[in-house]
Amino acid sequence: MNYSTLKKSVALSLVALTGVATLAVAQDAPATTSSTKVFGGRGQYRTWSIGVNAGVLAPVVAIGGSNDFNKWDVNLGYGLNIRKQLGHSFALELNGLRGKVSGSNDATTGPIAPGSATAREFETELQYAVDLRGVVNVGSIDFLRRENAVGFFVTAGAGYMAYAPKVTYTNGTVVDWKGNATGPAGDKHEAKDYVKGMYIPVGVGVKFKVSERVNFNLGYTMNFVDADNFDGIYAQGTTKDKFSYGYAGLEFSLGSSAKPSLEWTNPLATMYDDLKDPTLRQEVEALKNRVSAVEKSVEDLKKDTDGDGVADQFDKCPGTPAGTAVDGSGCPLPKMTAPVDSTSNVTGFEKIGFDFNSSVLKTESYPTLDKLSSVLRENGGKVTVNGYASSEGTAAYNLKLSKDRANSVKTYLVNSGVNASQVATKGNGEANPIASNDTEEGRIENRRVETARN
Repeated sequence: MNYSTLKKSVALSLVALTGVATLAVAQDAPATTSSTKVFGGRGQYRTWSIGVNAGVLAPVVAIGGSNDFNKWDVNLGYGLNIRKQLGHSFALELNGLRGKVSGSNDATTGPIAPGSATAREFETELQYAVDLRGVVNVGSIDFLRRENAVGFFVTAGAGYMAYAPKVTYTNGTVVDWKGNATGPAGDKHEAKDYVKGMYIPVGVGVKFKVSERVNFNLGYTMNFVDADNFDGIYAQGTTKDKFSYGYAGLEFSLGSSAKPSLEWTNPLATMYDDLKDPTLRQEVEALKNRVSAVEKSVEDLKKDTDGDGVADQFDKCPGTPAGTAVDGSGCPLPKMTAPVDSTSNVTGFEKIGFDFNSSVLKTESYPTLDKLSSVLRENGGKVTVNGYASSEGTAAYNLKLSKDRANSVKTYLVNSGVNASQVATKGNGEANPIASNDTEEGRIENRRVETARN
């Protein structure tokens, strides 16, 4: 196949591309809304596909470089691929390719490589070329659609191939490497039936979504052979051989029709659609209403109009006068009729002692506490209960212990009918000792609660 034939092939490819582009425009209607979610995983998509392709093989690549022959032909190639889409923009693809690669030397211009001076033409049978490559989707025509219709991709990988060159020399000698262990002029090589070796495929392409199941692909791959015998010539000054494959093909998506294809789904557009989902907005509004209702209920629970320490929702006796001792339902407590010993010298403000590491009230403290309760209930007013501790243990622990001792006194007073708002508590820890903490007698004195009027 000569250069003019190649131009015809390219022209036919452009016609096909124009037709597919027209199809893509016709598909510019809004994509069908699916139930896929941005973080729903691969299980909600179709991820497997299989494709067939055909195109032209040539012993040159688009980036140029030296060649053993100065004229190249284009020949038919055909292949098969299986793809697993691992993400929205990345896939692994297994490719297989067969065909023929050929070229010749133009006697008028002379050979490119000195070592190929007597070689007139070559033809290499590509029995197979199998490779595994990564495919990266690098862009689409419409980034805002939930499902795109046109996408661009790049590929790279590594493969293994089997080939058999056949070289025709200017004197008419034909050397077929297949089944021949000796090349021209006694040049030995390792061929049996086919030469086998590694190669690196690097390519680009564009694909068009024809339907939910079918894609039309156009691509170009440069294949770099890890040898200098792909064309049957070991030429001085030339390192590795190479060939290219330009192709068109169809790709068929596998899996359930109820699922969209992962490679065509745009995660940004899907997220945008999720944010605009009216159902989601309704759920958010309903949640806001529930939060408002809970906040209102909390405010109602905190409301205490008469200030007796019982919320209005639970207050069975609203409007209690300020300072009145009430029970848990907000109703006034009955006045204590037990006589108070008028001959007693207890004022209610005496020091209250505690045992080591304890916040439990001693029975000997009850007369002092009863007197203080009587004073507060009859005369009103407010007091501050100060708790203290000796110096055993850590300062933080002693501070907590002093608070517990003060709260024990307040609990006793409130249970005896004193309004909780009349009693404040404060923990002082080891501060303000009234005796030395170096002796047991002094530490006993320091384990105390003192009550003072506000």
